[in-house]
Amino acid sequence: MCSIMGLTTKALQQKDFQEFFDRTISRGPDMSRIIETKTGYLCFHRLAIMGLEESGMQPFAMGDDAVVCNGEIYCFRALKKELSKKYTFKSGSDCEIILPLYREYGLDMFKKLDAEFAMVIYDGESDKYIAARDPIGIRPLFYGYLKADGSIAFASEAKNLVGLVEKVFPFPPGYYYDGQDFVKYRSVTDVKEYSKDDIETVCRKIHDKLELGIRKRLDADAPLGFLLSGGLDSSLVCAVSAKILKKPIKTFAIGMDKDAIDLKYAKEVADYIGSDHTEVIISRDDVIEALETVIASIGTYDITTIRASMGMYLVCKYIHENTDIRVLLTGEISDELFGYKYTDFAPSAEEFQAEAKKRVDELYMYDVLRADRCISVNSLEARVPFGDLDFAEYVMSVDPELKMNKYNKGKYLLRHAFEGDLLPHDILFREKAAFSDAVGHSMVDDLKEYAETVYTDELFEEGCKKYDFATPFTKESLLYRDIFEKYYPGQAEMVKDFWMPNKSWEGCDVNDPSARVLANYGDSGM
Repeated sequence: MCSIMGLTTKALQQKDFQEFFDRTISRGPDMSRIIETKTGYLCFHRLAIMGLEESGMQPFAMGDDAVVCNGEIYCFRALKKELSKKYTFKSGSDCEIILPLYREYGLDMFKKLDAEFAMVIYDGESDKYIAARDPIGIRPLFYGYLKADGSIAFASEAKNLVGLVEKVFPFPPGYYYDGQDFVKYRSVTDVKEYSKDDIETVCRKIHDKLELGIRKRLDADAPLGFLLSGGLDSSLVCAVSAKILKKPIKTFAIGMDKDAIDLKYAKEVADYIGSDHTEVIISRDDVIEALETVIASIGTYDITTIRASMGMYLVCKYIHENTDIRVLLTGEISDELFGYKYTDFAPSAEEFQAEAKKRVDELYMYDVLRADRCISVNSLEARVPFGDLDFAEYVMSVDPELKMNKYNKGKYLLRHAFEGDLLPHDILFREKAAFSDAVGHSMVDDLKEYAETVYTDELFEEGCKKYDFATPFTKESLLYRDIFEKYYPGQAEMVKDFWMPNKSWEGCDVNDPSARVLANYGDSGM
């Protein structure tokens, strides 16, 4: 990861905003630089992943134009070859192609990018600032209007802007800001017509497109690592990566010191693919001690996001402190595309598809938010193969009748797509606990019990009255909200709502986001 910031005014001097920018120096601890434009500033904290030499440092400039980008542009080698006929490149950085692309294609350039990115471009000729974010929102970007003069400011994280602006807003994925308006340039969920592919063709394409998405994300000049929970999604990413790289990969699993469901399954996968595997064991005390740090890092009060962030943060902390790894491949976004346990209750194909669209469109507020912040606060970069744009667009276009669980097995299409010798059948078709539960059922129980020690019933009732938006409804949710407000006062609307199953569906009207409370949880993760 890297950290960027763009100020479109000189009403503030560098000394006035330096502290705000440095709040995210952990995203880019290798090198920092701030440049002045005619009318503002572009700021960059670097985590060197591609083009490790100093010539790959940003902001990149071309004449009076300049850019800062937190991203990976997976198509950059082909684009660079095309652009090299006209432009000279000085580094191995993928982001150096951005300004030549802008010169050639203007704002249409964003449609050409096979990338995860957030960027701010300064156009020197027109003296305007352009900002953009990838279609899924894998790389973070926020904006707000400065208290000093009302001008717009952009930053990688909300914490960069708290205190500089009245309200912090997430930059919408798949949009660019053209200096005046926000314009939608691409969506992976707006399906105009469903694919007519039969089930075997669908599965073949799922296999090939995911494998290609993984292959792209193995291209790094910095050391790679892999998060392995033992469930379907991370196991596929690890197994395919090991096959492509033809050497042992470094895998990491985390679990509680008791009832760590995932550890045994992760080891089974690791042994099968021959990875260099590390188990990170945590305790109740580790979880409670890290809670405030995690909420301050991820910038949310959402219950399920925080629960799932505990294990993610602590395993990434271990990796940062004990290894030279800089890049982590993860298994996020599969659930949103193929379905959760609760989507088994979808009453129709149309509603299944609508739910998938909602979940993918809101990813940037939940799972992606968790993965980005937990990883980046530990000076690591996340890569998400299931978020590959071509892969995600295709899965969204598959007839939802095929994606619904009519097979007595969730995510059947994904499982069937990889049947063979890549993974043993019992791993490929195993039902897995939700991530926050799988770290150890006791972890969620520990968090709930800790909240009970913080609030009496009377304090809980009074505490909830403080919040009109996304009002807490349990002592656990109040605890998280109170901690959130300590670091992000008055910014609760950055998150749309609590992540919960679709309460309008029969069997899903529950008051806890854990799949454990659903009637169909069964033997998941046991």
